[in-house]
Amino acid sequence: MEKLRLGFIGAGFIANFHATALKMVRGIELVGVYGSKRAKEFSARARAEGIGECKVYPNVAEMCKGCDTVAILAPNPVRLEIVEEIVEAVKAGAELKGVICEKPLGRTVAEAKRLVAMAKEAKLATAYFENQLHMKAIRRALAQLEPVQKAMGPIALARSSEEHGGPHEGWFWDPTQQGGGVLSDMGCHSIAVSWFVLTPVGKPVRFLEPVSICAETALLKWGQPKYRQKLLDRMGVDYEKIPAEDFCTGTVTFRNPESGQLVKAQFTNSWMYDKQGLRLLMDGLGPGYAFEVNSLKSPLEVFVGDAAAEAVADAEKAVEKSTASRGLLAVHPNEADLYGYVDEFEDVRDAFLAGKDGFLNWEYGLEITRLCQAAYMSAERQMTIDLTDKATQRKLDSYTSLIAQGKGGEVLYRQS
Repeated sequence: MEKLRLGFIGAGFIANFHATALKMVRGIELVGVYGSKRAKEFSARARAEGIGECKVYPNVAEMCKGCDTVAILAPNPVRLEIVEEIVEAVKAGAELKGVICEKPLGRTVAEAKRLVAMAKEAKLATAYFENQLHMKAIRRALAQLEPVQKAMGPIALARSSEEHGGPHEGWFWDPTQQGGGVLSDMGCHSIAVSWFVLTPVGKPVRFLEPVSICAETALLKWGQPKYRQKLLDRMGVDYEKIPAEDFCTGTVTFRNPESGQLVKAQFTNSWMYDKQGLRLLMDGLGPGYAFEVNSLKSPLEVFVGDAAAEAVADAEKAVEKSTASRGLLAVHPNEADLYGYVDEFEDVRDAFLAGKDGFLNWEYGLEITRLCQAAYMSAERQMTIDLTDKATQRKLDSYTSLIAQGKGGEVLYRQS
């Protein structure tokens, strides 16, 4: 079996999650890593777990020479610079089969468009890593309902939420670096998976046409003085000066271009879900049928009483973003597979070795960026945004939300 030689740009939280997934994927060897001071530690882990030799490279250009493809897992603010270096490496002779970018593709539409253009310039196959569209639970539900959809009609309402207690890294909390708050961080997941669920059987992922979006953003927990101080002490980010939203919700309307039917995608996301840990909650409703996915419904439960709680070394061994180490805990035997990371690597392996884009390419990532930015615009203006309006489309091309500009107080603290 031909192997895809993969290099990681970034060695933080998401890189480690992807490394866990790679232990379950045949045909990919992790040959290198370039990134922060954690790169050496990450490299040692990869070698110890048999994922690959994972050499620590001094720069992007050198790693591109030793890989078939690179995965951009570095923080959002440096991605334009990284892709510029990848393009220069290809021009200098690096023979890359393709390039992967972890969500979001860009912090603004302009940034995402620039990334798409650079990949095209270098004639690189692309893959946009949005793991939730690859979740086995979602794929199995849609497969089970395929004959029902054909008989009764497609799903008309999809609802998706992703919630947890907040990110691990300080830059994620800083809207001027991340590009916003929870809407930018996790709303992209929920909008994408809902769009996918609504898409009729056999149609491409961008078949349904976005018509409008109405959204709200709010700062419900981390703007309170007590929690602002905790965030400042823990992450070095001051939400009195540069607040970001910790809650968002909204509805996207899509049109079926063949039938004219309008369908709805509802999304809700928060950084204030202080229960067991990360929760993905999704459902789809069609005429006479439905499905539901709840990631916290695990086949495994563990109970830890007060007397034994001190022995628990790492609560996140149970579930990502876990907030408790005692009581009745939801424990996932295989989180990386549950969330779709294994399947998205299998997809990119097959696609890049065949000389094709991944199931989701960077053009798709650009459209998700556009929808997220339209949601910010809707929340700022307190109005529904017409996504079919040409003038609005042009404004989105140059739009940066007030929250991303560090002016979130004008939106999040205003009186309605």
